[in-house]
Parts: sequence; structure tokens; C-alpha cells
Amino acid sequence: MGSEEGLSRSATRVQQALDLFGLDFQVTELPGSTRTAKEAALAVGCDVSQIAKSLVFRFTQRDRPLLVIVSGSNRADTDLLSAYLGEKIIIAQADYVRAQTGFAIGGVPPVGHIQPIRALIDEDMNQYTEIWAAAGTPRAVFRLSFKALVEITNGEIVQVS
Repeated sequence: MGSEEGLSRSATRVQQALDLFGLDFQVTELPGSTRTAKEAALAVGCDVSQIAKSLVFRFTQRDRPLLVIVSGSNRADTDLLSAYLGEKIIIAQADYVRAQTGFAIGGVPPVGHIQPIRALIDEDMNQYTEIWAAAGTPRAVFRLSFKALVEITNGEIVQVS
């Protein structure tokens, strides 16, 4: 189980959400920024492809959020994803992201949101034994496996780009 000592409030919220799964995840707050995939990869010493970017989209007809977790080297193709979902999606604005997840862009984690959000996960990330995800702030991250990412998000593995 993770330790919450010394973590910011948002990172603590993520650590508590992770602890519920009974897996050994450890949220770490770093001195430098992990806001972008490139910054996160440099901070933790991994390839940018191993960074799990949590992007929030909005269904246009139902006005519901969608979490798309994308490899740091990929871009989410909204046309491809809209076709898969059978409904148009658009990238969410910052205020919508915070209202739906409780987190600001640049620190959105795959778990710990204020409400359950459907998740799609980039199939390209399956090639890595170790991936890194944001943990609630633009400086907080945690390490996990692809299998664990799918488990904790109840995510659907899809082609995103």
C-alpha cells in the first residue's frame, strides 16, 4: 500500500483510490513538471511511449465525459474513436475536465475521479511492462503495468491513433 505522507491533497486522493485496489502503487511527487508526456518521461527516465496520457473528451450528444488513455507518443484520433463509439466526441475544455474529474489538465490520473468515467486505453501501450501515469497534479506520477491499468480503469483496449 502507498504512503500518503507529504503528498499534496490531489495526489493523496489518487493514492487513496489506488490503495483500494490492493496493489502496490506508490504516488510520487517530483520536483519538476510532469505536465506533458515528454516532461514526465524525462522526470522518471523512461521512453515517452511509456507515459499514459489521460485525456478527457466529451460526447457531444449526451454531454458525458470519456477518458482516453493514450501512449505518450500517440495522438488520439477523434474521428476513429467517434466511429468506434458510434457517437461524436470532442476534446473537453479545462473547466469541463475539472468539473467531471476533480483534477486539472496536466495532472488527470486514470483513477480517483469524482464520478465513474468510461475509459478507453491505447492498445499500443500493451507492449510495455512498465508504464507511468499522472497522479493528480502536474508533478505527481505512479508506475504500473498495462494489465493493472486496464484493471483499475475497467478500460476497453482500442486503437486510438
